[in-house]
This record gives sequence, structure tokens and C-alpha cells, in this order.
Amino acid sequence: MIDSTALNGRVARAKVLTIDTMNPTVKNAKYAVRGPIVARAAELERELNEGMKKPFDEVIKANIGDAHAMGQQPITFFRQALAICSYPELLNDSTFPEDAKSRAYRILQSCGGNSMGSYSASQGIDSVRQDVARYIERRDGGVPSDPDNIFLTTGACDGIMTMLKLLVCGEGPTRTGIMIPIPHYPMYSATLVELAAVQVNYYLNEEKCWSVDISELKRALDEARHYCNPRALCIVNPGNPTSQVETRQCIEDVIRFAAKERLFLMADEVYQDNVYGHGCRFHSFKTVLFEMGPEYSNTMELVSFHSTSKGYMGECGFRGGYMEVINMDDEVKAELTKLLSVRLCSPVPGQALVDLVFNPPQPGEPSYDNFIKERTAILSALEEKAKLTEQVLNTVPGISCNPVQGAMFCFPRITIPEKHLSGNCTVTLCCNDSFPLWICVIPGSGFGQKEGTYHFRMTILPPIDKLQILLNKVKEFHQKFTQKYS
Repeated sequence: MIDSTALNGRVARAKVLTIDTMNPTVKNAKYAVRGPIVARAAELERELNEGMKKPFDEVIKANIGDAHAMGQQPITFFRQALAICSYPELLNDSTFPEDAKSRAYRILQSCGGNSMGSYSASQGIDSVRQDVARYIERRDGGVPSDPDNIFLTTGACDGIMTMLKLLVCGEGPTRTGIMIPIPHYPMYSATLVELAAVQVNYYLNEEKCWSVDISELKRALDEARHYCNPRALCIVNPGNPTSQVETRQCIEDVIRFAAKERLFLMADEVYQDNVYGHGCRFHSFKTVLFEMGPEYSNTMELVSFHSTSKGYMGECGFRGGYMEVINMDDEVKAELTKLLSVRLCSPVPGQALVDLVFNPPQPGEPSYDNFIKERTAILSALEEKAKLTEQVLNTVPGISCNPVQGAMFCFPRITIPEKHLSGNCTVTLCCNDSFPLWICVIPGSGFGQKEGTYHFRMTILPPIDKLQILLNKVKEFHQKFTQKYS
């Protein structure tokens, strides 16, 4: 029987969709990066803009890796070519360089009706996938890449979520388990909750700069096999939120482990351009896999992900990305294409940006010198900010920060006074509006951390002058906080 009450002479029916009748997996999913602290920061910012008096005059957002929102300027060549793609009449404009025009013309010729407003094939525009494959071959020293193994996605997250959908099956003790790092980017755990999959945690080694430890992988896997069927291993390199860059030997050890244990390997490599640590170098999982020989390269199932949102590009809003599948069963690949066809295609402007990022200006072309100048300046600034962040945070009693080897974040460990270690007080106190500053960071609990340890994630993206202020304020805050509550 449907509940109803009389209201102004009308019958008011109970709502069909309520918090109690909605999908429980959606309700149970958590995503700290845009959680209640971020909502409170937006509310405070709105109140400041409306003239409301606060003990601070600015909210410094350090919660998310959104480069352009932090003041980074777009790469000129990308925006010129995208402008032409959006308004093809600009092909006749002499103020635009010829290489931007030629890239835009090629992209438009590959679009239905020569317009970015048309749908593309579900797997993505053919010419873009060809350019991505050529980029991968250059990056990996000539290891072949087949455009048919490239799928253009709505950022990397879309590809990761799609692959997880393919992997999850079974019930009870046969339900799929997915191994993810702790700390981790919470998109993984939120997606696993939504899919009702089993999250299998393996802990990164904080004492060894958050590296992957094979013995810890083995521990997590053996324990999980008692209650689920672990089928995939996710690696994020460089790490988010932990910023580590895995060594080539570590990657080889992970591949051997995954092959021995019959695990599908998922390599999240969206920060591959963001490497700053002394002696660190990015090694793609695919490169190492093929260097290990046919025993592995002909059999190991691997999917790797990349995005236009990070690196030096920072073009988060265009939602461009790709994934490359290696040794995927042909029938499964057909099902993957079918699954992607349900959402028709990834945004075509994002696909166009993917093409430009992975087919950038070459030596001798008119945009090349300025492109290299802009890219180098962005990456050099990020390296400077990574070093500054580590140096300043490690001067604060009660805060320790591993080297920021890559990516766009740090994940420092903090010491909290004992009497304030119950419940959610750490978050509450750090976000108390009565303090004379408001810096929005994300508590470590949103990413996972070993019990008894406390961290926060902070981006290094703000301009260097603002980052210096931010770091000094964090230092000042933690010192006052510990003095007040010790």
C-alpha cells in the first residue's frame, strides 16, 4: 500500500526514490577528494565573496590536481588547434600557425561531416588511435603498438571503471577481488563498492618511499583467497597520493608476481610525464613486459591508462584519455567494444586533444620552439615545487614527508596529540573556521592508511609564491594545533 496524506485537498504520494530505497552501493561509495571538507571550502569561499567577515580572507585549495584552476596556463599550440577544430573558418586565418592548421584539418577530416559535433566510433577516431599508437612506440623505444588495441576514453577514470566492469563476476567466495594499493586514489574503492566487488588492500611501504613490496602483495593475495577470487592487480605509477616512482626492477618483479598468480594487470600511468626525483625515471609496464621476453610479452594480460588531465598539459576539463590492452582475449575485446558503445563515444573534443598531446609539434615546425619552451617551463616549475614542498614540510616538528618523486601531490605523515585521536576529531579540528587561515587538504583516511598513522594529501600545483605561503601556513597551523591540544 502506498502511503499518502491529504495536503491542501490533494493526495501527496510518498516518493518512489528515497535514501532508503535508492541503490545501496551508490550510498556506500565514498570519494573524499570531493567530500564534505571540499564542500565546506566552497561554502566558505562563497561567503567570503558575499562580504561575510571571517578570520581569514582566502580559502587556499590544495585538495585536487586541477592544474588550470591553480593558475597554470594552457599550452598555446593545443588551444590554437582546438579553436580551429571548433570553428573551422579559422583555417583561413593567417594568425594561426600552419602546423596547428594541419593538425586540426586532419582531425576534422576524420570526423563525421568534418565536424567535432558528430559522434565518433565507440573505440575512438581512427586517426587519433593511430597517432596514439605511434606515440607509444616512440615512448617505448620501438615496441610495437597496434591502433586496434587503443581505446579512447573519457579521461583515464572511464577506462579504469570500464575494465573493472569487465573483470567483476561471481558470488560469495567466488566474487571477484581487485588488489589496490593503500593509500590509493579513491576512485578505485568507490567503483569497487558500486560494482559490489571485493577490495583487496595491499599496503605501500612508507619507510621505502611508498614503494610496492612483493612480500606484501603475497600476504594480501593469500589472505584474500580465503574469502574471494582475486583476479586483478592495480598499480599506480607514479603514485597518487603517494608520488613514488617505481623502479624498473620493481615493475619487473610485479609482472613476474602477476604472471605467477594469474592476475590481470592494470597499470595507471597518468602521471608518466611528472617525474622529478633524483635518479628517478618512468618505465612503462609495457616496455618492461616486452623486455622480459616472449614468455611474458606473449601471454601477460595488461591494460595501461593515460590521460590529458595531468602531465604538463593539465587539461582536466576536456576529459581526454586512452587505454591500451595487451594480450586481451579477442572475444573479450569485442565485449569491451560493445560496453563502450553503450555510451556511444568519448567526447570528441577530448579525442582531438588526445591527438594533439600525443602528436605535438616536431622540430622544424613553426610551433615547435614555443611548445618546448612552455612544456619545459611547466615541468621545471613542478620540479621546483616538489622539492620545496618536501623541504618545508620536513622542517615541521610532527610532520614527515617522503620525497615527492613524481605526480602532483605529497602525502605527509602527521603526529596528532593523543587525547584528540578519537572519532573524526582530526578532520573537525583541522577544518575549524575559528583558525586564522583556511587551507583545503584531504585527510589521509580518504585514501586509506595503516591503522595508527595519520596523513593528508596536498597538491603541489599552486604558483610557487602561493605554495610557499600555503606551506608556511601549514607549518604555523600544525605548530599551533599541537601546542593548543597537547
